[in-house]
Amino acid sequence: GAGTRVGTQSAAKAQADGYTLMIGALSNMALNPGLYDNLPYDPIKDFKLVGMAVTWSYTLVARKDLPMKDLKEVIAYAKANPEKLTYASAGMGSGQHIASAVMLKLADAKVTHVPYRGSQDAYQDILGGRVVLFFDISSAAKSQVDAGTVKALAVSSKERQPFHKDVPSVFETGIAPLDMESWFGLFAPAKIPPATLDLLAKTVRKILAEPAFAARMQELGGAVPTDANTPTSIAAHLERESADF
Repeated sequence: GAGTRVGTQSAAKAQADGYTLMIGALSNMALNPGLYDNLPYDPIKDFKLVGMAVTWSYTLVARKDLPMKDLKEVIAYAKANPEKLTYASAGMGSGQHIASAVMLKLADAKVTHVPYRGSQDAYQDILGGRVVLFFDISSAAKSQVDAGTVKALAVSSKERQPFHKDVPSVFETGIAPLDMESWFGLFAPAKIPPATLDLLAKTVRKILAEPAFAARMQELGGAVPTDANTPTSIAAHLERESADF
């Protein structure tokens, strides 16, 4: 609720015994500090980062009957007809919202934002033809693209995604220099004992090293981080992400 602020604040104040952990993501740990003036938690000071679990790109999808054949035509139409097109999001300040807003800002195109209470509601209106575009997390968009209920226009990562081999990146189209991915990781309250944090971090790294886990994430359109996955390295990553947005 409240753009993930309620749950994140609750986790920050939880007993730091290693039994209460939080799934942190780009939205609540990197985007929210730049979106809200009075954020009730500090992603750096209130949490210890146990381990990064998976990263996902976003996939820009459109209703399947959209007459424009690719992203370049969509942006050209949007520039010629400001605010005529619409894009959905899973809520104000969500990763889907920011991905779309950043791309459109960089492309200098104006498209009307239609926020929903979640991705499911957004897809209902995409399928019903009431909104045109939706920049959703690729793992969720993949099933809709595979089923042919929507058409994929681009992905938000700088490079193409293996599960969308025929879908260009926004960067590749030349529309905008976009390079944005979502990520999910485990976080613990800041006062967790060092020994407990170390045990949890080692356990996460062990799971991430299992081939079956990586294969399952790939099936869902995700990727297991390949860089150093330690609380220290992840903290540095979080600070860079926060600065970017």
